[in-house]
Amino acid sequence: MTLKNPLIWFLSLTLTLVAPSITHAYTLTGELRQWHRITLTFEGPDSSEDAAVNPFMDYRLNVTFKQEDTSIVVPGFYAADGEAAETSATAGNKWRVHFMPETTGPWVFEASFRTGEDVAISNTASAGKPTAFDGTTGAFTIKPSDKALPDMRAQGKLAYVGKHYLQFQETGQYYLKSGPDSPETFLAFEDFDDTFSHNPNKQFLKDWAPHLQDWKPGDPTWQGGKGKAIIGAINYISSQEMNVIYFLTQNIEGDGQDVWPYTDYDERFRFDCSKLDQWEIVFSHMTKMGIVVHVITQETENDQLHDEGELGPERNIYYRELIARFAHHPALIWNLGEENTNTTEQQMAFADYFKSTDPYKHPTALHTYTNAWEKVYGPLLGHKSLDVLSFQTRDKLRVINNQTQKWTQRSAAAAHPWVVFLDEPGIAWQGVEPDTHIPNNQAAMRKYTLWGNLMAGGGGVEWYFGYELPHSDLSCEDWRTRENMWAYSRYALDLFQNHLPFTEMAPANYLTSNERDYVLALEGDIYAIYFPEWDNNQIDLRGLNGMYSVSWYNPRTGDGPHTGEKLKELYPRRRVGSISSLDGGDWRSLGSPPYDFHEDWLVIVEKAR
Repeated sequence: MTLKNPLIWFLSLTLTLVAPSITHAYTLTGELRQWHRITLTFEGPDSSEDAAVNPFMDYRLNVTFKQEDTSIVVPGFYAADGEAAETSATAGNKWRVHFMPETTGPWVFEASFRTGEDVAISNTASAGKPTAFDGTTGAFTIKPSDKALPDMRAQGKLAYVGKHYLQFQETGQYYLKSGPDSPETFLAFEDFDDTFSHNPNKQFLKDWAPHLQDWKPGDPTWQGGKGKAIIGAINYISSQEMNVIYFLTQNIEGDGQDVWPYTDYDERFRFDCSKLDQWEIVFSHMTKMGIVVHVITQETENDQLHDEGELGPERNIYYRELIARFAHHPALIWNLGEENTNTTEQQMAFADYFKSTDPYKHPTALHTYTNAWEKVYGPLLGHKSLDVLSFQTRDKLRVINNQTQKWTQRSAAAAHPWVVFLDEPGIAWQGVEPDTHIPNNQAAMRKYTLWGNLMAGGGGVEWYFGYELPHSDLSCEDWRTRENMWAYSRYALDLFQNHLPFTEMAPANYLTSNERDYVLALEGDIYAIYFPEWDNNQIDLRGLNGMYSVSWYNPRTGDGPHTGEKLKELYPRRRVGSISSLDGGDWRSLGSPPYDFHEDWLVIVEKAR
């Protein structure tokens, strides 16, 4: 057995605690700080991934963490030898819990460890019988996080807060997303243990070699240098200021057939400890680099795979293992399925399971087909366990603004406002075309997809790569192929996050004379008007007094000369067009942009202070 990573070994040595009032030892590893991963490892019965008494089903580890009136039950998991990412071990006597403390100060814990047939999927506290280290207790004290942006631990947990935007609990900042939706087979990586293409006709296993150049000394690896390329890919996406990655955790019988958490393609109740520990290294680096972990739990080809679509034993233990191993990441979204075809009752049951089992209540999302919005989402309106609508469009890009408005408004009327994400936009064979594809469709994607969603009060976009083009949804290993799209997205998110009170604004397309533009407004105060193609336009300022400034923002370049010290300070990327100010009281012309009259522009109209 090889030695663990020296840093982990050091932390384990220095933070090991032995509770004085009990006979069972445990180790406490990690930085004892708010929003960080803290790991309890217990020595329990010897077992293995293929043991007759299934360690994933026939043992149940739950640890209850308490602080004053707060009590959190965190599910645990079988960890083989406790070093499986490095050793590829399939056997051992280590049982583990990852905990993310949401508050500072003293905490205490008590372990419940029980055995019995299928006890892991029982909701009855007394199911099975106590064994080994059951009843072990301990205590520790949590300090504030010492991390800085982009590290998600500096932001705190990303939470659903009953609004149309997710919010970071430490900073209070609201989240708008952009990043890659492709490849959905992000985890089909040759350096992960026992990862291969099951179907000989679908060979999409990745080495991520184009991003090896992006790995940096000090970044994580495993087993003597494995993992550098996928870690480099994360570094690249972070360098482009993208903040989410979309990926499947199982695609058995799906498009790729090369990602699964199990010990075998045909297994449903036993999990690959070393592979999942290696996934955890990657997810932890995503957290460090400011990337939301967007977990797509199934795709349309396999959404009947577990229990014929029901929430039965197969799906139950699959969800429990995902939660036990990965829910401690502060910025994580559970997506119940890509292009989902489960019944409404099944979808509700899935969402309810995540809300009841995930100790941190991470946001839950559901993705479905373009033409199935009403059929799928309509019956789910008001269901308290579903927080995010993750909708898809194909060739109908111009409906995005309208559809985003429709579902934000309908969900608000149902007393459970949805965050409306746009995931997998574009025709399946096309998606977002590569930068080098001449001509390409990136301008249309920028205008009607990115800005269409954001200007309707949406939460942002993840970009899909079409299957007939180079670097596709299954084959992409080089995210530089869409670098222009990352830039367009970065400019839009910067404008919203730093220069618009977007959470206070609402869609108001009726306020201008041009039916083709998009308006987001805090009426009487500030108006953002986006022109997919500029045309003469007027804004309705009837009934309003005072003067309003008019300035223009270029969504294609994100920069431009500054005009005046005040505008430079407040809006460093704006330009002034033919009209720099106007009076309230009537319909007023917005004038023309400073140049590129046939391109897209954002004009900001703001009341003078």
